[in-house]
Amino acid sequence: MKKKVVLGMSGGVDSSVAAAILLEEGYDVIGLFMQNWEEEDDNGVCTAVSDYEDVKRVCNKLKIPYYTVNFAQIYWDKVFKYFLEEYEKGRTPNPDVLCNREIKFGPFLEYAKELGADYIATGHYAKVERKDGKTYLKKAVDTNKDQTYFLNQLSQKQLEMVLFPLGDMCKPKVREIAEKYELATAEKKDSTGICFIGERRFREFLKTYIPCKKGDIVDKNGKKVGEHEGVMYYTLGQRRGLNIGGTKDGNGDRWFVIDKDIKNNNLIVSQGEDDELFSSGLVTYKVNWIPEEPKEKVFECYAKFRYRQPDQKVKVSIEKDRIVVDFAEKQRAVTPGQYVVFYTETDCLGGGVIEEVIK
Repeated sequence: MKKKVVLGMSGGVDSSVAAAILLEEGYDVIGLFMQNWEEEDDNGVCTAVSDYEDVKRVCNKLKIPYYTVNFAQIYWDKVFKYFLEEYEKGRTPNPDVLCNREIKFGPFLEYAKELGADYIATGHYAKVERKDGKTYLKKAVDTNKDQTYFLNQLSQKQLEMVLFPLGDMCKPKVREIAEKYELATAEKKDSTGICFIGERRFREFLKTYIPCKKGDIVDKNGKKVGEHEGVMYYTLGQRRGLNIGGTKDGNGDRWFVIDKDIKNNNLIVSQGEDDELFSSGLVTYKVNWIPEEPKEKVFECYAKFRYRQPDQKVKVSIEKDRIVVDFAEKQRAVTPGQYVVFYTETDCLGGGVIEEVIK
């Protein structure tokens, strides 16, 4: 009897090809489209409609059943509220990581079980390996597309039923398979950015949920050099969009953001050399260790502080829930609210939210 797989389908080429591969491998495949965000575009059309149409076209072409489920309220409560709260604190959250933990591998997994699934699958570029009673999360073959960074908060329970059909593939091969099966998504562009913002300007989107509170842009000495529209709209290291004109005692170099003073509503900037942006370490709390908590309290491994960053050598010191990460080389613009994710050369060990940066 065929094993049943419920595949999360987004309307993109990756999940479409995942469906074709699972069929080739002999699984009984069901497509499931998750609507996580409800909003109309400027023409009054729900932005999820076109993606769902692509899911239907692909599933009909492959002759597999498909369903849709609305998780918009759960997404709002579990992901979007946190996203807004973090921005109001002046931090830079990563909602994609939370979406995976709270939605795609949470309610989606439970819904799939109700459909009788033996496994769930997604179009993520990642791999799993099951041995010694544990499930290990491993890097994808395509290192440019590897998405284990976004999966760092998944638990053993969430991973034990998961298949990642694209883990051993590179993107050009995925496009090739989509063309072979004549899938409607074969030439569809990859989605970028945060799903609920889409192609709109980030600042304009955020203004609809968080009232902008204008304030001063100041240099390291506290001297006013400009005005900002709200500290939450800026990120560490940002150079564009500061609208700071030339100052009499400036050195002529471009300004960039080095810190946020939330208490006084000031955006702190500097000119020229960006030494101020470099840090020697960070602190995180309550790391989600995927296979198991490390036996050593002090050890060396690799880490990423943002998606697609090359692996960086670090030393990790575990002090109960407090984890101190020392960098082998200083790192630029490590940002509170983002995730530090730990790796060996092949495996994702887990990760946690960056809470403090050590200068």
